[in-house]
Amino acid sequence: MAFDIEMIKKVYKNLPARVEAARKLAGHPLTLTEKILYSHLHPDQKAENFSRGKSYVDFAPDRVAMQDATAQMALLQFMQSGRPKVATPSTVHCDHLITAKDGAAKDLEFATKESKEVFDFLGSVSNKYGIGFWKPGAGIIHQVVLENYAFPGGMMIGTDSHTVNAGGLGMIAIGVGGADACDVMAGLAWELKMPKLIGVKLTGKLSGWTAPKDVILKVAGILTVKGGTDAIVEYFGEGATSMSCTGKGTICNMGAEVGATTSTFGYDASMERYLKATGRADVAELANTIKEYLTADADVYANPSKYFDQVIEINLSELEPHVNGPFTPDLATPISRLKDAAIKNGWPTKISVGLLGSCTNSSYEDISRAVSLAKQVSSKNLKAKSEYLINPGSEQIRYTIKRDGFLDVFDQIGAKVFTNACGPCIGMWDRMGAEKKEKNTIIHSFNRNFAKRADGNPNTYAFVASPEIVTAMAIGGDLTFNPLTDYLTNEKGEKVKLDPPSGDELPQKGFAVEDAGYQTPAADGSNVSVNVSPTSHRLQLLDAFAAWEGADLKGLKLLIKAKGKCTTDHISMAGPWLKFRGHLDNISNNMLIGAVNAFNEKTDSVKNQLTGQYDSVPKVQREYKSSHIGSIVVGDENYGEGSSREHAAMEPRHLGVRAVLVKSFARIHETNLKKQGMLGLTFANKEDYNKIQEDDSIDILGLTEFTPGKQLNLVLHHSKGDHEIIKVNHSYNQQQIEWFKAGGALNIIRSKVKV
Repeated sequence: MAFDIEMIKKVYKNLPARVEAARKLAGHPLTLTEKILYSHLHPDQKAENFSRGKSYVDFAPDRVAMQDATAQMALLQFMQSGRPKVATPSTVHCDHLITAKDGAAKDLEFATKESKEVFDFLGSVSNKYGIGFWKPGAGIIHQVVLENYAFPGGMMIGTDSHTVNAGGLGMIAIGVGGADACDVMAGLAWELKMPKLIGVKLTGKLSGWTAPKDVILKVAGILTVKGGTDAIVEYFGEGATSMSCTGKGTICNMGAEVGATTSTFGYDASMERYLKATGRADVAELANTIKEYLTADADVYANPSKYFDQVIEINLSELEPHVNGPFTPDLATPISRLKDAAIKNGWPTKISVGLLGSCTNSSYEDISRAVSLAKQVSSKNLKAKSEYLINPGSEQIRYTIKRDGFLDVFDQIGAKVFTNACGPCIGMWDRMGAEKKEKNTIIHSFNRNFAKRADGNPNTYAFVASPEIVTAMAIGGDLTFNPLTDYLTNEKGEKVKLDPPSGDELPQKGFAVEDAGYQTPAADGSNVSVNVSPTSHRLQLLDAFAAWEGADLKGLKLLIKAKGKCTTDHISMAGPWLKFRGHLDNISNNMLIGAVNAFNEKTDSVKNQLTGQYDSVPKVQREYKSSHIGSIVVGDENYGEGSSREHAAMEPRHLGVRAVLVKSFARIHETNLKKQGMLGLTFANKEDYNKIQEDDSIDILGLTEFTPGKQLNLVLHHSKGDHEIIKVNHSYNQQQIEWFKAGGALNIIRSKVKV
């Protein structure tokens, strides 16, 4: 039986009537996205025909998921809320704090010792507050959620940007910051701007070398890293129904890389098969009784341009495998053009490592298709030319592929199997030699490939591809190798060609596992103790942020003017810094150390206006804070792209930054800033970015009349004594303005929660 089956029954019982009411309200046929959103309006939210991209709406998600790195801050905030137990089904998954180095057994043993304090904290908090806890080694959060919790027509939020993976099972699943999760766990409404709708019609059928991953790699090339911002992508068509449930999950997962709020697919036979295969036949049976409500109305898919704000059409029968990168996930190159692109751009063509796994591509189908290629190494007398590393998605996947002999095949080609965890995908890869910063190329089935992301080396050129292409390219060892057309020379000197991959959607013998790694919370957690040592370097209880002073902000020092791409990795790096995710002051020592200073083209080097000397960003900001001087951060386009990590908002808040002014924001990061009581502002005229000078002191005027839709004025005081006034925009609604005034949303929660 599925987890939380009574909750699912309640959702399905209410869904038809709510959809009918929404259809009547809208006066037109509904997309799947609209059906799920309108059926999950918070009880206090008045239903109306909301304006896409404009209306802020309160929702009531069905569940919350948190991974161990983000759960620390989310739960530290929840502990301040005053609730004795979570009001919404919630889970914690320990997958981020495990370094990939020596192999699964040794790495897991090391992690459980190194991060024992954190794992014990998360386990005890989960036990106390009624939260399901998945132990280290149980698997990657999004694979575990897909296997155990996701259900068609449901709505969930998760403290990880790739929560969107659950769209593969027909959910609206959205990545958020910990403060948002805290709201929902405390029983409060969750606010979201009503998303725009992008429809992607998939015709034809995948075959040969082309995989579901190639769909989203193609879409990323079309939409770019910001083209999906404030939109939900809904896939449909014969191509959609012809692919597996986990393939759909892959596509939804990487939708985060186009900035989409989330992505989803309508309920179909592949989802039914997957639910039954993962022990949730009861959910499938319930879904089958209301299946017409778990997909869009017929006219929507027949005439998509009438109902979506943008429509993209992709013929899967003509789609070519893609390889995206380096350094950005939207640089899409068809495999047939990769050789020319590599040579033209001077990319290192020798592939040093191929990596399989991550939350994006670690399903049974992914691994079985990769195995079909790995088998050809011995059968065709080949030798893999690149190192090959694997992260299974869950203990259930690992156990099943071991039973079916897949791990033996990988072992024969020299592959190393890491723990069922994120590993290299999030920078938790202790890669030998990375500190030398040598120029090299890797290819992986992950979702992101920002500079330094995998191994900390800024000169590692990372390319994103399907598991099939990753495996083939690791065998060939070079970016100039096209497995669809090219031959390899085997150990006997013979010319051989790889056969196209093949594999099973689901295991023929069914899934199996001995210990999935789940800990059920105590029925009554009132006697469970949660202790945090005041001398801990890993955990720190939170103090409330100060409320707004009630006056305009004047004399703010420019901390940094960031140039170009500034993701949450640049603002708050992962890798070795993950260990401090539960200690706000310690992790604040990585604040903006990856951002490029527009004035000297360097990272972690900014001018201290008090001394005139250059120093690291956190050190300069700490000196401003000790001198009781506020500061402002200026950024470029799509600032805060990437991970949902709210540390990128909490660190500046903690160290005394008062505002972030950019050309444009990524959705989650802008929300995180608002939640923490920060000012997130955008240039009314993007060219005004060029007016910001290194020694500027800045006033923000108009805060005493801070209202929705009303611009603020910024006065730029230049070092030569002159000044300029520029207009800035904001997207705060009245509730968000109250967050700012109170010093953060958490300061308001305590007064709203009635225990």
